Amino acid sequence: MVVIRLSRGGSKKRPFYNIVVADSRERRDGRFIERVGFYNPMAAETEEGLRVAQDRVTYWTGVGAQMSPTVKRLVVDARAKAAPAAAAA
Repeated sequence: MVVIRLSRGGSKKRPFYNIVVADSRERRDGRFIERVGFYNPMAAETEEGLRVAQDRVTYWTGVGAQMSPTVKRLVVDARAKAAPAAAAA
């Protein structure tokens, strides 16, 4: 099965996560199919903390990929952030 999940990077006590599409049998930080975004929980106010390629997430979920609960929450947050910006334009 194909899953959309977080892959941890960064250093000790400074996490950085890539949002990746991977085979569920691969290790958490192992081989992946595609990188569709990132999440930086330690981002400063001036830095971008979350970026998700919504079109790619929509594609992968359309062909049967399952999102982890954390990624699902992050995607919903990203869509909520993008909606007011699109409405203002």
